[in-house]
Amino acid sequence: MYMRFTIVLAAMLMAGPVLAHPPVSVVFDSRGNLYYSDLTHVWRVAPNGNKAIVVRNVHTHELHVDADDNLFGEHLWYEGEETDEWGHYVWRRSPDGRITKVIPPRKGFLTNYSFVRDAAGNMYWADRYRKQIRMRTPNGRLYAVAGGMRDVRWMHATADGTIYLVEKRDLLRVRDGRVTVLVPNLAGTRFLRPDVAMRHAIMGIWSDADENVYVADYAHGEVKRITPNGRVSTVAESRFPWSPTGGGFAPNGDLWILETSVTNAVRVRRVDVRR
Repeated sequence: MYMRFTIVLAAMLMAGPVLAHPPVSVVFDSRGNLYYSDLTHVWRVAPNGNKAIVVRNVHTHELHVDADDNLFGEHLWYEGEETDEWGHYVWRRSPDGRITKVIPPRKGFLTNYSFVRDAAGNMYWADRYRKQIRMRTPNGRLYAVAGGMRDVRWMHATADGTIYLVEKRDLLRVRDGRVTVLVPNLAGTRFLRPDVAMRHAIMGIWSDADENVYVADYAHGEVKRITPNGRVSTVAESRFPWSPTGGGFAPNGDLWILETSVTNAVRVRRVDVRR
């Protein structure tokens, strides 16, 4: 056991700092095509299983598909130790394969734009300066939908605009301006995954048509389902060296999970959901 753990730890350390920031999105278009990022390219998996790169050379963590099947993502880069600066741009891929920049290249990180949207096209993001969850409507109006947010991790919006987010250790639900702690202390680390800090213990969040919410418990290698009343159960597990970082439901109801290995490899796989 000790030798195995030593080998695992060495592999984690050699994987580098990117390991703490894996991709978290699995999204689908109206034709059932699945899209995910491996932090180098964005891939499409067709319903028949055919796989292809659709956006090349983009370091993308989150994705979004709108009602017209446009695919959105970000390219984030580090300029190096000489300047110690980051940069980004936001891209859009149309259904015919044309790629354009929605936000042109600029320094720093995204601060007032996100890939968390509801069915009406409202955009939600964490304003860390104001400690708020803010919303921008399709016509550009801005609203604060929740306050008192101190340390927001990943976030998800359902079709009707209900928001789920991890804030420190807790899973919160924001509905009609009311903030509820749906599951306290959901996030936790694990001795066998020393590479996973608390802030990355829970990664991607998504939901189903029955108002259940799902989280990728990256630290424990599990996908957890949380019912509307806060009941938690494990519906899928990833075998070492893999761990889930995101997931989503295909139009036909199949659950796909996004997994990252201790060496930063990325894959998606379909799983049978435990009832």
